[in-house]
Amino acid sequence: MLGRKEISGIVEAYDSKKIRIGTVASHSALDVFDGAVEEGFRTLAVCQRGREATYERYFRCQRKEKGRALRGSVDDLMLLDRFAQILDEKNQQALRRTNTLLVPNRALTSYLPVQDVEERLRLPLLGSRNLLASEERGEGRDYYWILQKAGLPFPERVEDPKSIDRLVIVKLHHAQKKLERGFFTAASYDEYRKKSDQLIAQNVITPEDLPNARIERYIIGPVFNLDFFYSPIEDRMEKMELLGIDWRFESSLDGHVRLPAAQQLSLQENQFWPEYTVCGHNAATLRESLLEKAFVLAEKFVKATQEHYAPGIIGPFCLQTCVDKDLDFWIYDVAPRTGGGTNIHMWVGHPYGNALWRRPMSTGRRWALEVKRAIKADRLDEIVT
Repeated sequence: MLGRKEISGIVEAYDSKKIRIGTVASHSALDVFDGAVEEGFRTLAVCQRGREATYERYFRCQRKEKGRALRGSVDDLMLLDRFAQILDEKNQQALRRTNTLLVPNRALTSYLPVQDVEERLRLPLLGSRNLLASEERGEGRDYYWILQKAGLPFPERVEDPKSIDRLVIVKLHHAQKKLERGFFTAASYDEYRKKSDQLIAQNVITPEDLPNARIERYIIGPVFNLDFFYSPIEDRMEKMELLGIDWRFESSLDGHVRLPAAQQLSLQENQFWPEYTVCGHNAATLRESLLEKAFVLAEKFVKATQEHYAPGIIGPFCLQTCVDKDLDFWIYDVAPRTGGGTNIHMWVGHPYGNALWRRPMSTGRRWALEVKRAIKADRLDEIVT
């Protein structure tokens, strides 16, 4: 793991008046760029060739002579044949030379090995570099381990498929879409075997991945992805902020539930079982009596990361939850960085972030504001790792 002392040394050599905010051009990158432009920073999109049009053409930033943005949010591009080439020393030097702070998103650790991000990416990352590995389910100290240490509620695991006696969800990777999910549900061992055999035959999952899948109780209830921000440099007000809430559109699951039951039952075998590929997000709010419960979850999670993954959470993180019939939260996934659904509140902000900051406040803008505040207070080294 690259030490904070080394990263602090890199940041100290930066020209604080020419800071540029960049990220891997995928996931929720537009929120990062939009928020950075709103707070007066230039932006950099690290693009992969063949996937650059969104950033190079359609959201390219046009500025007036004095630098005010007229439209768009992407100032500069680093175009690579593969995202992993950001690790090449010449590319890292170019980013350091242009005072670039990198916002980690899920794309960063999907296209680069986590170990390389930890040990070879000698760039200041906004947030907690050492927590990115906790997203890899099945590792010894993954986010389930943190949740357990924090005493937080998460669906109990079913160790043996033969003991399935209620509805469960089986979590594993998709066989063809390596960054997507091959999830499926089952309420008995027989259903588990039938579905897994069919999904293997359809090349949705593999027999090699199945024994390592995580099986856990399925929580019946609506999904709320809680987009928080924790500021280690806030000295006067609360360090914990709820910026927004989102929920997912999943294909083909959402298409299935829009069909009448009789039509669902008539589907062909290769259409019958839904897939859980995230393809979009929408905004949500919570009834206010649940907000304090949500903050308790966040405070406990941050405290556990500080105890076991020092320095702990810095900046945005997302607790992905379900709320059951008794209005209790269950955390089924954690993103220890900018969440996947934050594009829903770029530019317009979100009711919670806006109400707190008295202006449109998205996750991307909140990151940029934190950088601005850290520069002013000469504390930039406290929000990078």
